[in-house]
Amino acid sequence: MIDTAVVVIFSVFIMLVGISFSKTGRNLKSFFAGGESVPWFIGGLSLFMSFFSAGTFVVWGAIAYQHGWVAITIQWTMCIGAIITGLYLAPRWKATGNLTAAEFIKARLGSKVQKSYIYIFTLVSLFIKGSVLYSVAILVSASLGYPLVPVTIVLGILMISYTAVGGLWAVMVTDILQFVVLTAAVLIILPLVFQEVGGVQAFIDKAPEDFFNLVHGEYTWGFIFAFAIYHIFYIGGNWTFVQRYTSVDAPKSASKVAYLFAGLYILSPVLWMLPPMAYRMMNPSLTGLDAENAYIMVCKQVLPAGLLGLMLTGMYFSTSASANTALNVVSAVFTNDIYKESVNPGADDKKLMFVARASSWFFGLLMILIALGVPYIGGIVEFTLSVGAITGGPLLLPPIWSLFSKRLSGKATIYITLISLSVNLVFKIILPLTGEDKLSRANEMLLGVLLPFFMLLVYELIMRKKISVSSDYEGYRVYKAEKKQAATNIDAEEQEAIKRQNVFGLKMISFSLLFMSVLLLLLAFITSKATTLVVVIAIAIMLGSIIPWRASKRKAQTG
Repeated sequence: MIDTAVVVIFSVFIMLVGISFSKTGRNLKSFFAGGESVPWFIGGLSLFMSFFSAGTFVVWGAIAYQHGWVAITIQWTMCIGAIITGLYLAPRWKATGNLTAAEFIKARLGSKVQKSYIYIFTLVSLFIKGSVLYSVAILVSASLGYPLVPVTIVLGILMISYTAVGGLWAVMVTDILQFVVLTAAVLIILPLVFQEVGGVQAFIDKAPEDFFNLVHGEYTWGFIFAFAIYHIFYIGGNWTFVQRYTSVDAPKSASKVAYLFAGLYILSPVLWMLPPMAYRMMNPSLTGLDAENAYIMVCKQVLPAGLLGLMLTGMYFSTSASANTALNVVSAVFTNDIYKESVNPGADDKKLMFVARASSWFFGLLMILIALGVPYIGGIVEFTLSVGAITGGPLLLPPIWSLFSKRLSGKATIYITLISLSVNLVFKIILPLTGEDKLSRANEMLLGVLLPFFMLLVYELIMRKKISVSSDYEGYRVYKAEKKQAATNIDAEEQEAIKRQNVFGLKMISFSLLFMSVLLLLLAFITSKATTLVVVIAIAIMLGSIIPWRASKRKAQTG
């Protein structure tokens, strides 16, 4: 009952945070990009949390339980991807001056390419985020004993509500709160897990012989190499993450967003994966899909009432952060790049804001329907890795390539994307149905990332002998010059409104952290374990709430 109360209180609070931003989004720029003046450290933490889903606990947790340290090695590839993104890709995205990745694709490669990408991206995003909503619904349902279908629907509606109402700032404020909740929960569970297993040394002694190897089983060095390349594409080109780079004030800030993500991903996978690894020593009997429940089972075993609710809240809202970011971007793309450009070019800000919020609800409800159908798709580990292998390279690499290439045309982009997607689908789905051996995990991932890369490289080398720039790039030059000129005409009233929105966002972060610290202090009086640790973490969060409050004061004074 206490755990349910904790989840409900946090859910209601998050909803109120979203409602508090309902009047701050006056146009698409403020609603979807925070007025392009979001502080880089807020954008970085939001990117970090947006990368989460139940997959962090279910997918990688299952691998950690079964294979050990390799789950951490896999996640370190995300750090590599973020460093490359910070060096080369994030500043390029910001320098385009575009609100969304889809807007850049239209300007650089043409409207036909943009529309094709929009349809594929929307479909893939809805399936991925529907699957992670299903995963967290399972965690909450299994832990609190409620039926799966109502839990999925309620959690999905809560997720949609504050995204549809508040826009990007609502998502980012809750991202920060979720980061704090999750970090607090993990720091509390770690000492309890090691106490349960008999100490760190006992954990090491009881572990299987190859449990701490950097690679293991089907997760070979070939797979790690391919996954690192995939995460350069994914972190540097996924539309949901591009929005974090375009919503800050300058290319250097965009790089800092990616670097902060990379820094956080050095230590955090170790903290996250140790609990399911240790659970292997407590209960070595889990096999197959049952291993996907390792994380929640270890939480139920070691966490007392109240703190289990805190962990569930962190898992749910970290998942919703990922889904909300995708939902925000899909809605942005639909409103900005389909409705505004093709359906109703003369729509005013009020009409566009209505469409933005309505489309958030529409796509969110589709996510819920997909989540309800996930049991018929298969295990989430297989689903997550296979979708990444099939779609990552073909969808993400060509737009990234066009950030640097003057020769790539829209027509070539379509051909390269469709050919590489088709080849991946044939090897992943069609051939196994005919009785042919399926590709290994490493070869599947290598095919997915290297095929479009070599196709783009060959195209670039061939066209180098024929043209210096493509006609699509010539058109992009004209577009960019016009956009730069338009950007110099700054509306003073809009700038003041954006400033007020960002100051309000920082104050809401401070207030949310303060609320979180008070709730933790209350839990410290209820919990039967780790009382001192909970109090220390609560005080640290309370002191941390001063940082965004001071930042809001500085921003209010300087703008």
